[in-house]
Amino acid sequence: MRSETHYIAPMNQTTLAALSAFALVSSITPGPNNMMLMASGANFGLRRTVPHALGVGIGFTLMIVLVGVGLMGLFDLFPALNIILKVVSVAYLLWLAWKIANAAAPDTEGSARGKPMSFFQAVLFQWVNPKAWSMALTAIALYAPDRNFAAVLLVAVVFGVINLPSTSLWAVMGVSLRGWLSSPARLKAFNWTMAALLVGSLALLI
Repeated sequence: MRSETHYIAPMNQTTLAALSAFALVSSITPGPNNMMLMASGANFGLRRTVPHALGVGIGFTLMIVLVGVGLMGLFDLFPALNIILKVVSVAYLLWLAWKIANAAAPDTEGSARGKPMSFFQAVLFQWVNPKAWSMALTAIALYAPDRNFAAVLLVAVVFGVINLPSTSLWAVMGVSLRGWLSSPARLKAFNWTMAALLVGSLALLI
């Protein structure tokens, strides 16, 4: 009963501040979502990247809720699911890195070869993003350990409020580079760099 009061009713200001700080640091630091949003902003502009950014923010918020109300327990019961998740994540992220590295320059005849990630694709991507899994599992374990729905929902709301603007900053940074990336050579170098960073972020998380 004491745990329920602490996490559900009035989450004290210290705990709420700690949760907010964790959400900010984990959301704004480099990771697969942020690398791809920056690359999308640079290649496709902010307007065409908005669905991708919304998919990240809303998709991750939904992920926290679902992890908190049941999926976390499923991974506890079947540890093999962790291995399956890692294999799928590695394969998919390597494929995305290849797509980023070979993205065509915007507003050219070759631009049809690539297009920004859609809202639905970004929502689904959270489920193969190892950083998203790490963030969700850690947030629930630390700030909603009893996995009560009200506590899980509060964690999800805090992340939802903080995650979207934090990750969107990376898209804005990508947009700010569009002028400098007007050179095909610089754009190609940038895309290969972003692809390498995406793979690098995967290596740190697996």
